[in-house]
Amino acid sequence: MSTATTPADPAELDPAAPASMSRKEVMQALSGLMLGMFVAILASTVVSNALPRIIADLKGSQSVYTWIVTTELLAMTATVPLWGKMADLYSKKLLIQLSLGLYVAGSLIAGFTPNVEILIVSRAVQGIGAGGVTALAMTVMAAMIPPRELGRYSGVFGAVFGIGTIAGPLIGGLLVDTSWLGWRWCFLVGVPFTLIAIFLLQKTLHLPVVRREVKIDYLGAFLITAGVSCLLIWSTLAGSKFDWASGWTALLVSIGVILLALAVFVESRAADPIIPLKLFRSRTITLTILASVFVGLAMFGGTVFLSQYFQISLGKSPTVAGLMSLPMIFGLLVSSTVAGQLITKTGKWKIYLVAGSLVMTVGMLLLSRIGAHTSVLVISLYMAVLGIGVGMLMQNLVLAAQNDAEAQDLGATTSALTFFRSMGGAVGVSALGAVLAAKVTDMFTEKFGPLPGGGDAAVPDLKTLNPAILSIVQDIYGKATAELFLLGTPFAVLALLTVVFIKEKPLHTLSGNDRLAAEQQAPMH
Repeated sequence: MSTATTPADPAELDPAAPASMSRKEVMQALSGLMLGMFVAILASTVVSNALPRIIADLKGSQSVYTWIVTTELLAMTATVPLWGKMADLYSKKLLIQLSLGLYVAGSLIAGFTPNVEILIVSRAVQGIGAGGVTALAMTVMAAMIPPRELGRYSGVFGAVFGIGTIAGPLIGGLLVDTSWLGWRWCFLVGVPFTLIAIFLLQKTLHLPVVRREVKIDYLGAFLITAGVSCLLIWSTLAGSKFDWASGWTALLVSIGVILLALAVFVESRAADPIIPLKLFRSRTITLTILASVFVGLAMFGGTVFLSQYFQISLGKSPTVAGLMSLPMIFGLLVSSTVAGQLITKTGKWKIYLVAGSLVMTVGMLLLSRIGAHTSVLVISLYMAVLGIGVGMLMQNLVLAAQNDAEAQDLGATTSALTFFRSMGGAVGVSALGAVLAAKVTDMFTEKFGPLPGGGDAAVPDLKTLNPAILSIVQDIYGKATAELFLLGTPFAVLALLTVVFIKEKPLHTLSGNDRLAAEQQAPMH
């Protein structure tokens, strides 16, 4: 049977892996895990401020800008469930090292890319690696640490996330503005640190390996990937390459829905499904997954284009654009850390989901008011509000779901949340990116006449524009970016309505490993 489970012989397990890890051992393991997560975040965020310069140098359009972001999200989203499933079956340590290795490969390809086409391929490789790191980091933490204590460590995790997110745009901006380095080093700079993280994980991460005879559901994985890809391709191209209400829309949406329906059918009959449908029997897991989709749609859809807004609409350098992201990151960092400590102290977590989604909605509404002449101080305040809301919400959705899941399904549960949040983010980026490209093109056409060839407006190089045209271009990008946050606000409201219906349950006091041992022994008594 493909579901047969046999615990590994003790000799086969890592001799350093006890049944329950001590606090010192947990902290040692977390050191390698946190560094791995840090370099993955750094490799992802370091490019954000460089993209306008990269696209201008490689002669790309606004649609290409969107594709470079969307491709990584698509690859990450499509592979997260597979990584999560493998985490329940194979060595989590080996898998997270493999995912970091893929990130290294993608970074090297991107660093030496000759054109935007190869750059998009490299982003896909990076996305596959990011899918592994994203799915496995919280799974490994849940295996070592009880949910009641996880809030404290999640605060540290949030701090690492914040520092990596802060450092990335700043380092990227400095590299772009340094003539003898340039944007290619945005991809290459993280490679040595990623290799160090792989080495540290080898030395510090010790988890028991439960060996199971399994049959990976490759058909289900293919159908999920193909179905999601169809919907993302549709949401990226609609509005620019064809109308939202068109034959192409009907075709791509129909194919995507049919493939996903087939995926549900296959998963319901698979011995080891990629996403176990039994997860959706839990009201808490179902609602946290739904909320994660809305968070992805709301947050990623708008914030990914903020760096472009800073540089084009406000005329800031890549370095200054990196500094301007600090208020949102500090808001996220502080609220994530404080909420984590309070959850560990009180055991109460739902209030932070409700408050976080409410504050996130307010932040989205405030950012829908920005323009080419909005002051940096006002924008910083708006971004801090959004960061505070996201910090209270995102990490604690994972905590609530992990607390409700069976220990044997921790990997699948964590990856399901990550998958649906990433899918929401990918759809948000691609759909709102298409809206941005169409809006910018329409306004360019209105101001300057039909574009050559009737295509999308190219991302402008501000240094080549005279002052009169520059002012018009900055106003166009300011109005278009504000509209993205207005379109994303209803999804933040839906996230708020969803978390209100989540029922608060006491947090477990046993780690995932201890709960798994108890679950395996239960039938014997």
